[in-house]
Amino acid sequence: MISNLSPTLIAVIILGAPSLILIMLPPALLELKKPKDAGPRRIMDDVSEMQMLMERAITMVNIEEEQKIDVIFAKKIVAIIATLPSIET
Repeated sequence: MISNLSPTLIAVIILGAPSLILIMLPPALLELKKPKDAGPRRIMDDVSEMQMLMERAITMVNIEEEQKIDVIFAKKIVAIIATLPSIET
């Protein structure tokens, strides 16, 4: 173990740990006894209507079907990718 313990170091160890516990523990205990947040709210009754809106908003694409890509858009992407190696030099 440490052979040269100065009185200052001993005082910091002896007073520091209990001080930390006394500073950190009471707010946590108070929060457990009287929480500021009431917890989870009640879920809406119209879940089916919300589900339908969510399904309309999220459209899934079947990747196995043929995807139509605009030819002009594809040519622009190819041109951008072709210029990437010249950026490094």
